Amino acid sequence: MHDIVPRSRFRSIWISDVHLGTRGCKADHLLDFLRSTDSTTLYLVGDIVDGWQLKRSWYWPESHDQVVQTLLRKARKGTRVVYVPGNHDEVFRRYFGVHFAGIEVRQDAVHVTADGRRLLVLHGDLFDNIVRYARWVALLGDVAYQLALELNTWFNVVRRKFGLPYWSLSAYLKHKVKNAVQFVADYEKAVADEAQRRGVDGVVCGHIHHAEMRQLSGVLYCNDGDWVESCTALVEHLDGRLEILRWAELRSFDLLEAAACA
Repeated sequence: MHDIVPRSRFRSIWISDVHLGTRGCKADHLLDFLRSTDSTTLYLVGDIVDGWQLKRSWYWPESHDQVVQTLLRKARKGTRVVYVPGNHDEVFRRYFGVHFAGIEVRQDAVHVTADGRRLLVLHGDLFDNIVRYARWVALLGDVAYQLALELNTWFNVVRRKFGLPYWSLSAYLKHKVKNAVQFVADYEKAVADEAQRRGVDGVVCGHIHHAEMRQLSGVLYCNDGDWVESCTALVEHLDGRLEILRWAELRSFDLLEAAACA
């Protein structure tokens, strides 16, 4: 068990790529984050529920239900919760403009920070050409990714026996394999170009499971990461300052233990 931290107050929070319904989802860590933070606005930036995986095999432990209930409770208590569906939870794209139990479903959104910057909020899969034009490849890639996560668990079991720290095999492959690196770069540029085209100051997205915040193509590119590998969120402080919170590192969570218990 970890010590209870004082509840942190933010103006806005962005999370994405939770993938509820998969064994890789770090639901317990996300629950800790949600229970330790408050915000005026909470953006759910897609792939919160993994419909692709649930169609293949049903997996829904109590912790995943608790995440949903916590999000609904925040909406009931006055947090503005905006849900921008992604490709894995695309079924909710049928309901743009609808409110579910206080949660707004939007195709995208424009957020204005406390210091006046306008940020486009979208999941980002529409700028992934594989998802758009070769869906079967995307589905096959998703199966391969789930396999990589399982291999990653056993890989780290061996590392632990040798006294070595947790290390993400899937993240290493993603950022070292030439084609994967080029894919990430192309994706980031396409998303930033869209923000520039719309005349906003920045963009917040998810989809590629890689938290990042930097200037790109004349706009501020922000990716809030994921809750499968890195357990990250983007937050806006009360003065408008943006920061990526790496929750597992801040709380010294054991990612291997979480994976082994999934």
